Amino acid sequence: MALVLEWKTQFTLLFMIVGMYASQVTCSQDSTSMVEKHESWMARHGRTYKNDIEKAKRLNIFTKNVKFIESFNNNDSKSYKLGINKFTDLTSEEFMRYYTTNHGLNSKFSSIKSQKLSPTTISSFKYENISDVPSEMDWRKSGVVTSIKDQGQCGCCWAFSAVAALEGANKLSTGKLISLSEQQLLDCSTENNGCNGGLITMAYDYIVKNNGIAEESSYPYEENQDSCKIQDSIVKMSSYETLPPSNEPMLLTAVARQPISVGIAVNEEFKLYKSGVYDGNCGDEVNHAVTIIGYGTSNENGTKYWLIKNSWGSSWGENGYMKIARDIGNNDGLCRIATMASYPIV
Repeated sequence: MALVLEWKTQFTLLFMIVGMYASQVTCSQDSTSMVEKHESWMARHGRTYKNDIEKAKRLNIFTKNVKFIESFNNNDSKSYKLGINKFTDLTSEEFMRYYTTNHGLNSKFSSIKSQKLSPTTISSFKYENISDVPSEMDWRKSGVVTSIKDQGQCGCCWAFSAVAALEGANKLSTGKLISLSEQQLLDCSTENNGCNGGLITMAYDYIVKNNGIAEESSYPYEENQDSCKIQDSIVKMSSYETLPPSNEPMLLTAVARQPISVGIAVNEEFKLYKSGVYDGNCGDEVNHAVTIIGYGTSNENGTKYWLIKNSWGSSWGENGYMKIARDIGNNDGLCRIATMASYPIV
């Protein structure tokens, strides 16, 4: 009897050891796979770290983000997907610090009241009937949108949004699509706060007063504020108008005519957006600027959306673009997208 018990004990111990070894092998394989994935990601994005300690820290953050992405995407009830992009080695706190808050639309500019709307600047154009508006619009298909740009860690999204809207307006007016200089606005629109945020309307003010703006090729982007340089203006605008806040139908009629600059309330969930119609959480106040370049309805679930051009590079979102839910029953729109809209007049 003792011999049988001893044999059973030894067998149990052997089974436990084999199980522990298998678990260690699996963990080791998972770790190796993640290390390889991180190395590949670093090469793709040209990312380097100052030392091994920093690299290990970023690998840990990268691993957590990848696992979160995989878990989120396993939920088939979501209308959008997450994906690995250039932000995948950043914590949510770092992302918000570098790409929003005081690095987007500066906090002192974040209220729609700061735009000091007057009857002469508030837009009054609209279609006679909302049914006259096309059911969908994508200004890229008409050659009205330049390629995706990347603001980097300089919080001048306000300049990128203003420039994108003006590029579109100029194309519609002259037939020429010209990439314009965000750097000129960053350096010369001194009423704004450079890399620490600003207002789209102040950027428009500068362009009107300066009698135009230079081409990007003659005044290229540097990702930091520098001294203002005298440049020949290649595109001029006569004025600009703002849309009444909290009015998505009015915003729709505007986007049907040209790309529109808007502010949005971004939070950390935007960091890993990859595709689909975003209907997730938003920030508490407007802290980032983008350009609406269209709208439509999702074929998958019939969700209405706005199509926005962002300035976070082409690895983010749908090659730099995003679909965000429209007509959600909130006058401000999802992420307050209808509270701070404006457009240039060429």
